[in-house]
Amino acid sequence: MAAPEIDLPSDDNLGRFSEGDINFGGEDKKRYNDSSISDSINQSRETVLDESSPITYHYLTFETPLPSPSTSISTKSTSDPPPPEPDLHKYQSPFEWPDSRKRFMVWLSCIATCITAYTAGSYSPAAAQMSAEWHVSETAIVVGITTFCSGFAIAPMVLAPFSEINGRYPVFVGAGILYLICQICCAATHSYPGMLVARFFVGCGSSVFSTMVGGVVSDLYHAEGRNTPMALFSGSALVGTGLGPLASGFIAQHTDWRWVFWVQVITCGLLITAVTAFFRETRGSILLSRKAQRINKWMEEREAAGYMGFDMPVSSDEKPRTESQRIRWKVKSDEERESIAKMIGISVYRPFHLLITEPVVFFFSLWVAFAWAVLYLTFGSIPLVFSTSHGFNLEQSDSVFAAMIVGATLSTIISCYQDRVLARWLNTSAAKNPNGKNRLHRALDLTSPEGRLYFACIESALLPIGLFWFGWTQFSSIPWIVPALSIGCATMGIYSIYLATFNYLADTYHRYASSALAAQSFCRNILGGVFPLVTVQMFKGLTFQGAASLLGGLAALLTAVPWVLVFYGPKIRARSKFAGENM
Repeated sequence: MAAPEIDLPSDDNLGRFSEGDINFGGEDKKRYNDSSISDSINQSRETVLDESSPITYHYLTFETPLPSPSTSISTKSTSDPPPPEPDLHKYQSPFEWPDSRKRFMVWLSCIATCITAYTAGSYSPAAAQMSAEWHVSETAIVVGITTFCSGFAIAPMVLAPFSEINGRYPVFVGAGILYLICQICCAATHSYPGMLVARFFVGCGSSVFSTMVGGVVSDLYHAEGRNTPMALFSGSALVGTGLGPLASGFIAQHTDWRWVFWVQVITCGLLITAVTAFFRETRGSILLSRKAQRINKWMEEREAAGYMGFDMPVSSDEKPRTESQRIRWKVKSDEERESIAKMIGISVYRPFHLLITEPVVFFFSLWVAFAWAVLYLTFGSIPLVFSTSHGFNLEQSDSVFAAMIVGATLSTIISCYQDRVLARWLNTSAAKNPNGKNRLHRALDLTSPEGRLYFACIESALLPIGLFWFGWTQFSSIPWIVPALSIGCATMGIYSIYLATFNYLADTYHRYASSALAAQSFCRNILGGVFPLVTVQMFKGLTFQGAASLLGGLAALLTAVPWVLVFYGPKIRARSKFAGENM
């Protein structure tokens, strides 16, 4: 799975609605002619406007109060009544949407992420049947996971700029249709090369339902409110990854391998239908541009009917006054946007530039890429180990992935509440010991990027613990439930690494966050696609205990990453040319 796209700073620069922000046709209208300005309208200069008068352009934000028409009398004797004011409610800032609507969008996006992750994990149970039908080795069949991950890593670098120009919705729908068509190709293909090509484009199409879900969350919530939505997103990615082999193992055991993909065609079809019908555009800059276009259209309609001018405030050393102007609105983000070719170039170049020049990006990418590689390694290692040590068949072996689902679910629940628990404990401790408040809060500063790492320092240790536990309990004399529990333990460690990585990078790099996250996403998916190719050889060549110990040792070394940043993060960020403190 690719990392979520988080556009930071978010659309705060577009302005936020205030309680009194105007809405044409609404009851609470905040016009420029409030009491202080209304008193001076009669003192403003008389200005006669016509179609030859110049048009003045003003920048529009979500907080901009819209001016009142200068006149209700048409310059045309046979003119129709003025056109009605447009309803701008649907162009409201996503930050100000009702909580119920935000939650619905988050849950729909998380379901999409879960189904995408299901696609990644559901392929391997069908490998033996495809190998027998096409007379190639199972290792060659597993290349389908590699091509899927390659598409997942590459496509977002091209598709992300399109979402900035055209919005989330058209990219979701367009990529979703490609996703569905290629799933049908996987189910119907009669050749091994055809499967590999189809899997690549399945990865391309499905990638947006992971990479851009983080962007959707950043569209809807300010930084202080993103913890729970991002925890749900991360949990859905890991739950889906475990659900794929769990469900597909049952299907492959009892029917033809093609049904593994036909089931996905059905779920993908339902998903794309739901997204098309219920998803609403969340990118604030796109909604603001549409709002400006709609207002400008209404103003043009008024002028065509002979109703000229709007009362705009003008700068003056005297009392506030207004001036009748022919106006149009424009949006600053539209002017600052680069061409699509340049945006794609930046989208491809900058992640690798940050990966090479920024130690934080490099080591976080290495850390999360290894964790994700271990996750994908389970597609081959769990069936191999449990069939060898405990005599499980395909269905029984893949049922062990339920432990992954349980571990991801527990981690999600814990992550939703752990920050609140720590904040409450800090406040309680400060109340009991006022003299130690400053020292305590400095030691555990939840407002700094390092505040995202306090729990990860401890929880990430569950990954090496789970790996050692998995390897050294793989003996036929030990009940199968013991190593199965280790999978849940390791999954909780992977979850903490995944969540901490994009939270820390987002908080640190702000407007470069998308590039920093794209760098670790590329590394994570490429390494995740490679590990399944060597899983069987590694576990057979090094023994189960040796392979698990090697992986556990590497995971233990990498757990130093958050500890280093907790103590030295501010100094490292101070030397960075891209980190938020130097912006």
